Amino acid sequence: MSNFTPKQIVEELDKYIIGQHSAKKAVAVALRNRYRRSLIPSEFKEEVKPKNILMIGPTGVGKTEIARRLAKLVMVPFVKVEATKFTEVGYVGRDVESMIRDLVEASIRMTKSIYIEKNYEKAKLLSNERLINLLDPSPRKDTSYNPLDMFFRGKEDDNPSNSDVKDTDKKLKREQIKKQLETGLLEKELVEVEVEDHKPSSVGFFSGMGNEEMNINMQNILGDILPKKTKRKKVTVAEARKIITEQEAQKLVDMDEVISQAVCNAEENGIIFIDEIDKIAGREGGGGPDVSREGVQRDILPIVEGSTVMTKYGPVKTDHVLFIAAGAFHISKISDLIPELQGRFPIRVNLNNLTIEDFKAILTQPKNALLTQYKMLLETEDIKLNFEEDAIEELAKISYKLNEQRDNIGARRLHNVVEKLLEDISFDAPELEQKEITIDKSFVNKKLMETIKTFSEEKYII
Repeated sequence: MSNFTPKQIVEELDKYIIGQHSAKKAVAVALRNRYRRSLIPSEFKEEVKPKNILMIGPTGVGKTEIARRLAKLVMVPFVKVEATKFTEVGYVGRDVESMIRDLVEASIRMTKSIYIEKNYEKAKLLSNERLINLLDPSPRKDTSYNPLDMFFRGKEDDNPSNSDVKDTDKKLKREQIKKQLETGLLEKELVEVEVEDHKPSSVGFFSGMGNEEMNINMQNILGDILPKKTKRKKVTVAEARKIITEQEAQKLVDMDEVISQAVCNAEENGIIFIDEIDKIAGREGGGGPDVSREGVQRDILPIVEGSTVMTKYGPVKTDHVLFIAAGAFHISKISDLIPELQGRFPIRVNLNNLTIEDFKAILTQPKNALLTQYKMLLETEDIKLNFEEDAIEELAKISYKLNEQRDNIGARRLHNVVEKLLEDISFDAPELEQKEITIDKSFVNKKLMETIKTFSEEKYII
């Protein structure tokens, strides 16, 4: 895990997320505390537990994005789960322990990709050898043995001079193929490679643990008893090189070491983002589909408190996993969560509604700014888009007003508005003769007139 300072973490998050400084500050401190914990004496290390965070704010203000960018920044295992997908033990659906299994799987994928990257250069050399064998296959030797051959067959096949000549010719030919591969002369040649057949061979059943529907891969059960299914595929040398390099890199990875390191990484550095936690907050006494709300909270509690969850890779402890929960809490209140669960999220941060200034900044400032994305997309059609300052301000105002008058969907409203604005240009782009288009305030009002009109009329419809 990288040892970023809290200020550096906030600076990195600022590149992608506008505002919400208090939430960024909270996650930055939580992450830095993990680094500090790794430096304290081992006998006291177990006593330091992560301070879980509860984010409160409407949809589209950056709750999920903060957690996702944080995990990406420091390269730690991360999973996002929806609290509403879980059901209490005894009901059909996913049990809460599946979030830990998902975290371990994410950690294994991440660790494996790191190991593959380390071995990639070595795998490239091995792939070249295999490519030479495919382009110049050795003649198959007759492996059948007949004891009477020694009486009836002479020794004419064992002439050493003939064998030496053949070996020299073969060596020269292989050297020639090797040079041609290095210079890229054979990239479009067709070769036949053996690839793994990824057809699903699984059996679905209902497990006793929470009645979660699970799939068990027959290959995993039988291990090496059954050989892996493969199929032959004809591809170009360029494609074959990618396939073979990937295969060789996979072979160089010690999966036992990967699993051991990945489980440890998930336990020590894993982050689980529990979204829509407000949807499972409710007073007792309800019926119907909401009957298991409090039951789900009680099932989540031991996971957040710290317990051991059994996975197919062995037991996984959740004591030091960082949990970040989020919810709008429009209808329910934080006090509707069971007290024990409230206590397990000591850090609470309120995320603010987006203002017109925030909308303007979202359109232009982040690295992945929305207007930058559209400009790059249309540049592929040789069309240059220019946005005037008054156009950006008008887009921000319209988005803000629509959020105020309709459902507040936060920054996602900008996608809706900008898509509508550029719909005709995107549609006609391949045939447009005008290769430079300037978007100003009048253009915005003209294109979004229908949207604004509809939104104005809705106020008077009963």
